[in-house]
Amino acid sequence: MLKEALNNVLFPVMDEVIGALCDMAKEYAHIPMLSRTHGQPASPTTLGKEMAIFAVRLSRERQRLSQIELLGKFGGAVGNYNAHFVAYPEINWPKIAEEFVQSLGLTFNPYVTQIEPHDYMASLFHAVIQFNNILTDFDRDIWGYISLGYFKQTTKAGEIGSSTMPHKVNPIDFENSEGNLGKANAGLSYLSMKLPISRWQRDLTDSTVLRNMGEGLGHSLLAYRSTLQGIRKLQVNQTRLDEDLNNSWEVLAEPIQTVMRRYGVPEPYEKLKEFTRGKAVTQESMREFVQGLDLPQAAKDNLLKVTPHTYIGAATELAKSVDAAVNGFRDF
Repeated sequence: MLKEALNNVLFPVMDEVIGALCDMAKEYAHIPMLSRTHGQPASPTTLGKEMAIFAVRLSRERQRLSQIELLGKFGGAVGNYNAHFVAYPEINWPKIAEEFVQSLGLTFNPYVTQIEPHDYMASLFHAVIQFNNILTDFDRDIWGYISLGYFKQTTKAGEIGSSTMPHKVNPIDFENSEGNLGKANAGLSYLSMKLPISRWQRDLTDSTVLRNMGEGLGHSLLAYRSTLQGIRKLQVNQTRLDEDLNNSWEVLAEPIQTVMRRYGVPEPYEKLKEFTRGKAVTQESMREFVQGLDLPQAAKDNLLKVTPHTYIGAATELAKSVDAAVNGFRDF
């Protein structure tokens, strides 16, 4: 039952989420965006590259899930074939048991008690939890980008955005996803901790717990579908992205002080700190600062060409290469 649920239900939707993020990465590969570290303006990136990060992270966890062997046992009351050998001593029971378990598409575990010890289930649920943690990180980032105005959401006729404020279009899909992911992880975390523990050759505590396996996987499935629904509503708001970049010339302090270090200009960090921290930095003031530096003219000319829109390093290329990165994990 667990095998069919994973292969036929959960894994395909996980793969759909990864595919949607890859599409976003490539579509937005060239769109510059102001980064934020500690919530503050930081060196620019591209919207697509940030989507690519999540696609690769989720693909890595998806690969780990596919590598976890689902185990089975057929060894009698305490795993030794005691009654089997008394009733039919001439039969090679370990061989028969292995062949039977493998015929079910499972990996045979010969070292068991009355139950298969469930260690593989703990590994499996831990991997699902980590996949869900990464997706929670994505949901919260997109929620934040919507709040900043970087994304608009398409509206549906008759849909209520807020119970009291008609103008609002709330990011409900990503909020619903986050809530379901949290509920899923709470249950899966308990299963991961409980199932490998059973007194002596078996107690009954695993039985009652296993009946709740579907809860964690079901809430995960709801979350994945909510995230996909939210993604389909997103529209990039280029105007807001450009506005933040145009108002953040101070982020070029990083490349300027790096070039100053290259040419041995003393105290580059301190000089840029004095020039930028707590002050309004404009394109004009930044150009004036660069012109006054003791640098070769060629170095100045290169710095003067850099803008917040173009200071994105390899971000575009990383986003465009997302399929190759993701396919490197596709052994499932």
